[in-house]
Amino acid sequence: MMSLKTMNPAEPLRVGVLPLARPTFDVPYAEQVCEEAWKLMEQIPVDWVGSSDLLFDAKSVESQLSEFKKEPLDLLLVLQLTFTDASMTVKLAETFDVPLLFWSFPEKRTGGRLRLNSLCGVNLAAHALGKSGIQCDYLNLNPQDPGTADELVSWIRVFQTRKNLSSTKLAVIGEHPDGFHTCTFDSEKLMEISGVTVEQMELPDLFTEAEQIPQDTVNEVRSELDLKINGLELVEQDPLEKSIRILSALRRKAEKEGYQGFSVRCWPEFFTEYGCAACGAMGILNSEGIASGCEADVYGTISTLILNWLGGEPSFIADLVDIDTKDDTGVFWHCGLAPLNMADPDAPIEAGIHSNRKKPLVNEFALKPGEVTLFRLSQSRNLTRMVIGGGTMLKAPKSFSGTSGVIRFDKSASQVLDTVIREGLEHHYAISYSNVEKSLRILARQLNLPVLELT
Repeated sequence: MMSLKTMNPAEPLRVGVLPLARPTFDVPYAEQVCEEAWKLMEQIPVDWVGSSDLLFDAKSVESQLSEFKKEPLDLLLVLQLTFTDASMTVKLAETFDVPLLFWSFPEKRTGGRLRLNSLCGVNLAAHALGKSGIQCDYLNLNPQDPGTADELVSWIRVFQTRKNLSSTKLAVIGEHPDGFHTCTFDSEKLMEISGVTVEQMELPDLFTEAEQIPQDTVNEVRSELDLKINGLELVEQDPLEKSIRILSALRRKAEKEGYQGFSVRCWPEFFTEYGCAACGAMGILNSEGIASGCEADVYGTISTLILNWLGGEPSFIADLVDIDTKDDTGVFWHCGLAPLNMADPDAPIEAGIHSNRKKPLVNEFALKPGEVTLFRLSQSRNLTRMVIGGGTMLKAPKSFSGTSGVIRFDKSASQVLDTVIREGLEHHYAISYSNVEKSLRILARQLNLPVLELT
């Protein structure tokens, strides 16, 4: 069963469970199926509210609803154990302003009695809800099938991610560089769409906080990085210490002030006013699940967080910098802020200097081979939508200095490039080594956002 390991700021979901049934169907079988479903559910770290006792009438459902009202719910899960009419369904949806998920249960085509007729019950409910303008989602899974546990976890991840967004706080440090329209954002609109709070901080304040980090802390972090990155002793030491101070200051802010991510104006002031690169520090933060992105790209940082939560491992944002139509590949690159877990295990992670400004610290490595999901919460064409794609990172040396990976998309590279330019997409794409395209589409539906398929 897929782990539900988290890098989540929110409390676990509180899910109200309603096992609906009718006594005219095969009740012993329905009870067996319900027990099997609960066994899977209880393996997931969620606050499940309810029981496996079948609810046969309005009175028993009303009693359960009164329990649900004692504390706020995040999700209503209706276990449609047998066919029922939709008389209670709309009332449920109108009583609780939370997402509604139905789970129906396939049965064998024996040529005999239809023992549950569960799916038809969900069909009836979906119709009733649709006529009232209420959205619902559904699962149609046998609890005993091998893939059901992972499927259930994926769905729970989506609803957990939705909850996480509503309690997420980001810091944007400095303004985006001039001409970087891709990094503009409206904090009020973002709050309305996702619930994310963005707080502004100025770069000089961060530099001041970095200089106040105790030397003992700097030395400890240096020893930590020596175990992870080769060649720290070979780069210029004063700017390296400044990079470590920035890392320490941002770690402290995340811990003390509750930030889940940072969007940082990384140039030119980091080089011209403070004297180091921001990339390496942000790469280490990304490795720890604290989403960190450059050029004050707030939507890029949120995209990274969403992939972290859905995939259960660190991700980051990168530029699409090259397309080769001859071998049908592209290159994703950034100066050096990729999380260390993405490094090709057959090559060392090396300390580097920024390719243009010649200051450390940047992380130097090729991205490891493997399946990836591409994602961007986008504002292209003045539309808020989710851009979703996929592909495979190939085994390849670094294409350019910093961190880079050669990708073969799930669509031809020329078609991907055509979509990027014709749709006017942003230049940053979040990348995760997990297949969460389906989960992203579910989340888009939950957030009422359209999807643009990149691949």
